[in-house]
Amino acid sequence: MSQQLTITALDGIPRVRAGDDLAQLLIAALERNDARPRARDILVVTQKIVSKAEGRTLDLDALEPSSRARELALITRKDPRLVEAILSQSAEVLRAVPNALIVATAQGLVLANAGIDQSNLDEGDRGRRVLLLPADPDASARGIKQKLDAQFATDIGVVISDSAGRAWRLGTVGLAIGAAGVPALLDRRGETDLAGRPLEVTEVGFADAVAAAAVLVMGEAAEARPAALVRGLAWSAPARPAADLVRPKARDLFR
Repeated sequence: MSQQLTITALDGIPRVRAGDDLAQLLIAALERNDARPRARDILVVTQKIVSKAEGRTLDLDALEPSSRARELALITRKDPRLVEAILSQSAEVLRAVPNALIVATAQGLVLANAGIDQSNLDEGDRGRRVLLLPADPDASARGIKQKLDAQFATDIGVVISDSAGRAWRLGTVGLAIGAAGVPALLDRRGETDLAGRPLEVTEVGFADAVAAAAVLVMGEAAEARPAALVRGLAWSAPARPAADLVRPKARDLFR
């Protein structure tokens, strides 16, 4: 761990559209912001621009709500087409209450609305489309890392962030849904504390902590800063994907 950390939000990234080479947009932004990456820097990128570049949208007008979607729409007070979109990305519905549909996604993430978003799409869209999570966020992170490493001749980490609520607390925080080149989960069991006692259960959500810190400078509304460079962290553990952060269902105290 380091004593000092700097986080630089990248300005000037244009609106991302389906088919854009996101890595090239990020490379241009890093150069424009005089933020040439170094080894062990971590680039945090919002899920939204990754999904946009990958064309991960659904047209609600093209969906025919199932009977299950209509049933849940009555409970949640949501558009039945939106509920059908959520179900299409879900492995399990966990909670359905007014204004909230909590599901486990196909990737294993427990999120409201399967992480589906309608904010910051095209101005003329008028709620017609929704944005889905990347199909494989860890693979998306690996692809970005590969191109940035080649461009800057270095070895950086990439974290794809999303905002989510927490079961025990109000408010959303950034979390990592994709990661490459970093130990997304740090297992510190077996290390000793200040008194020399061995740690028995301590695992650190390293990539989640990085994502949460970066969101503070990227913002979550109209700031138009969907990426940030984190500098100053050090680690010796091997890289692990963000998928390793997902708590197995058998150990999930809320299911």
